[in-house]
Formats: sequence, structure tokens, C-alpha cells
Amino acid sequence: MTGIEIVIGGVIFVFLVASAFSLRIVREYQRVVLFRLGRSSGLRGPGLVLINPVTDRLRLVDLREQYLEVPHQTAITADNAPISIDFIIFYKVIDPEMSVLAVEHFRGAALNVAATTLRSVVGDMPLDDVLSKREAMNALLRVRLDEVTERWGVKVTNVEVREVNPPPGVLEAMTRQMSAERTRRAVVTESEGNKSAAILAAEGERQAAITLAEGHQQAQILAAEGERQAALLKAEGYSGGLEIILNVAKTLDDKTLLLQYFDTLKQIGSSPSSKFVVPMELSSLLNGVGAMISSAEQSSKSAGPTT
Repeated sequence: MTGIEIVIGGVIFVFLVASAFSLRIVREYQRVVLFRLGRSSGLRGPGLVLINPVTDRLRLVDLREQYLEVPHQTAITADNAPISIDFIIFYKVIDPEMSVLAVEHFRGAALNVAATTLRSVVGDMPLDDVLSKREAMNALLRVRLDEVTERWGVKVTNVEVREVNPPPGVLEAMTRQMSAERTRRAVVTESEGNKSAAILAAEGERQAAITLAEGHQQAQILAAEGERQAALLKAEGYSGGLEIILNVAKTLDDKTLLLQYFDTLKQIGSSPSSKFVVPMELSSLLNGVGAMISSAEQSSKSAGPTT
């Protein structure tokens, strides 16, 4: 191997080594903050980034949304109740250069700020609000944290409180209160059910009474209507009978009436009574009988046998 070949091989080796230290591949969700001779030289990426390994230094920043778990923190509420709370912070870097230049270690700084902010927020709220108004506390924590992290180029997107652990004495009192509240609700529900049942029963009885009264009224109306119709028919029957009697009476003569009178006296005489009332018209009746007998004799003489 000649000297020229050795030199060429050395140059190629140096070039390959320099290329390995001078080229960086930056992913789509990453950015590189470039420091040249200690001064920030802006952002690089994504893609292939060429640097000077002698004068340049890199800081890689992830732009994806990330989370930070805050361990249990003890805080005192506005009504002096100590509680233990842990929560999660979701954040996203919106200014990669500021996130490197403005804070040395964001996660550690965020943990300390979150603990301080939590005590401040919980200290302004009573225990009942801390337990019941979880969404309001989440929103308040997010706003307070975002005010601090905004100058670091980081946006707090969401805060979620996971657990709120009151002290044992408070927890026992809450359990008793919850049991009493459930008992009260059960009693109220039962009372409302009895009330509704009584109202429905009374309404049913009222409707039944109304229906029964209407039935009696309708029956009385129908009975009265039937009696009226019967009375009308009976009156019509009497009227028709009297009309027939009057028509027949117009065709009767004195003899027929006299025979009817005798028939009536005969019926009276056959009764077991020992006293009889004889009408005053008996004399005129006898005269009529005599006239009728004379008329009958004359008729028989005139109708005798002829020679």
C-alpha cells in the first residue's frame, strides 16, 4: 500500500466520523434548540439537521402532549379539615426555545408549583365543595398552573383530580350523614308513594260514587219515563173504553136500560146482605114495566091465530 492510498483512506475515515457527529435526524413531533458557542441559534427540525460538532450543542424538545403525576399532597380546607389529594397535569410545549431557556427542569418545577397551587386552591374552599365540586376545582387548578407555566412556553391543557381522601373522623361522619340522608329520602319516597296511593284511591272512590249516582239517576229517569208512558197508555185505554161505551149507549133505548136495571137488582138480591137500598126511581121503573107488559100483550093479541 502506497502513501497516497493511506492518506486517501485516512481522509475518508475522518469524513465518515465527522458526518456521524455532524448529522442529526429530528422526528416530526420533535424540535432541536441549537446552541452555537453557548448562544441560542434558534430551532431546527424536523428532518435532517447539519451541525458543527465542535461549536454546536443540541437540546431535544418533545412537542407531544404529556402528563405529570402529582403524588398525594396534604392540604387544609377553608373549614380546617385536612385532606389528601393527588392529581394529574396534562401539558404541552408550545414554545420549545422558551421551555429550554426559561426553566432548568420543567417537570421538577411543575411539581413544586402544582403542590403550592393545590394548597392555595383547597385553602379557599370548604370540605363539602372540595368533595362535590370536583370539576370547578380542576378548572381552577388548570388556570392557576397555566398562569405560571405560560412564561416557560408550556401550556397546561387539563388537570384531573384522582383521589380526595378526608381524615378517618370526617369520613365516618360523612358516612353517617350519607346513611341518614338515604334514610330520609326513603321515608320521603315512601310518604309520597302513600300520598299518591291515597289520592288515587280517593279519586277512584269519587269516580265510583259519581258513576253510581249517575246510574241511580238514570234508573229513576227511566222508571219515571216508564210510569209516564204506562199512565199515558192507561189513560188512552180508559179514554178508548169510555168512547166505546158512549157510542154503544147512544144506540140503547129505554127497554134495554130497564132490562139492565133489573139484572142489577137481581144481583143485589142474591147477595147475603139483609139490607137493600132501593132507588127513588123505583115507581117510575114500575110504570115502565107496566107499559112494557101492556105493549107485550097487545102484540100477542094482534099476532093471534086467524080463521
